[in-house]
Amino acid sequence: MALGDMKQEYMAQKPPFDILVAGEINPDLILSGNVEPTFSQVEKLVDSATLTVGSSSAIFACGAARLGLRVTFIGVCSDDSFGNYMLAEMNARDVDTSSVLVRPGGQTGLSVFLNRGADRAILTFPGLMATLTAADVTDTLLRRSRHLHVASYFLQTALQPGLPELFTRAHALGLSTSLDTNWDPSGKWQNFDVLLQQVDVFLPNENEALALTNTKEVKSASQSLSEICPVVAIKLGADGALARRNREIAHVPALKVHLVDTVGAGDTFDAGFLYGYLNGWELENSLHMAVACGSLSTSRVGGIAAQPTLEEALEYVPPIR
Repeated sequence: MALGDMKQEYMAQKPPFDILVAGEINPDLILSGNVEPTFSQVEKLVDSATLTVGSSSAIFACGAARLGLRVTFIGVCSDDSFGNYMLAEMNARDVDTSSVLVRPGGQTGLSVFLNRGADRAILTFPGLMATLTAADVTDTLLRRSRHLHVASYFLQTALQPGLPELFTRAHALGLSTSLDTNWDPSGKWQNFDVLLQQVDVFLPNENEALALTNTKEVKSASQSLSEICPVVAIKLGADGALARRNREIAHVPALKVHLVDTVGAGDTFDAGFLYGYLNGWELENSLHMAVACGSLSTSRVGGIAAQPTLEEALEYVPPIR
């Protein structure tokens, strides 16, 4: 077979997307200023207001597409102003939204952030973000991707019961899987034993990893989690990140950047790590990529405004072996 014919055959067999994201859809309204809300109709002024792409899943999708990965998204929104805004912004960032379920009559969710230095308060209206189910993610859709990523587990209540089976279906069709739970508001961290066994790449932050394993030290938590999941990458905030694959351990410090806003930094970290993972990189290189993406994303307000391109992130990654 001629080389050109072999290339055409390979491209014909290759799924059209690298990553399928099954997630929630909502914009973020970010208010920044050194103020604290007070009831009794007390009006206070903030320094800035920004409406931008929100939701961990959508921010991740935009970050992955920014790096050049081919990303498709399934979630639920309405045909209201917030839903239309999110679909337009995701499409503009090369995220395929053709599988998004638009349900007239409902309301697209919204999160309002009050940023005050390194801290923030968040109010979220869930709207339709919790209504995606595992049955909505069909085998036909799965076959079009190499990898399935799920974030915001605790906000996606309709997806939770069927998620272990969804990951099992994905594996049977040749996809790898990843999960970023975010924080459990109940503090119970229950029903993860079966789910984590179906996760190839687990992406918690330090507090989530400690709570999930009921340990007090992050290395112990990483060891416990790596006995269940093949690859674990734990975000450590200002201390960078720790990753583990079997007995292989990597630690990468955070970049020194001018910190403006940490919204979405963990989701952009996830995008960087999965870029390396899907390209077969060594664990440490994937972690360098993740830390670079997460750190650089904090230099502007909002989760997507400062997400790096592949070239920008690679400046902080050692030569790929």
